Amino acid sequence: MANYPLPVFHFQVEWGGTNIGFQEVSGLSIETQVIEYRDGSMPQYSTIKMSGLQQYSNITLKRGVMAADNEFFAWINATALNKPERRDLTISLLNEEHSPVMVWKVTQAWPTKVEGPSLNSTGNEVAVETIEIAHEGVTIENS
Repeated sequence: MANYPLPVFHFQVEWGGTNIGFQEVSGLSIETQVIEYRDGSMPQYSTIKMSGLQQYSNITLKRGVMAADNEFFAWINATALNKPERRDLTISLLNEEHSPVMVWKVTQAWPTKVEGPSLNSTGNEVAVETIEIAHEGVTIENS
């Protein structure tokens, strides 16, 4: 049996014990800042590079608009006076048996932006809303 890369279209997002269907998830990245250093007594005429702080980009989630479903808006409206409602998210890439193969665990997430759909009187697409989420860390499990 040949080994093939996993397709990106079979995934799930869970927050607070609830599975929510999304059309798209992006921004699952971790970046380590580079610290350049050189002291005056070093024989090299260049800097050395050391690892610094890690940075996490915001995660963007997109899904179709459902009637009477205001969970995104309720979550962002709970962000008041520098005390956002923080949630842990689990984003799983699934195999053919619907089992997680790769899992991103996002900690202390909170919404920074909710965007409604673009409306077009001649359009023929599904209305899609977007939520952008800041967080304090992500761990990756690849089984």
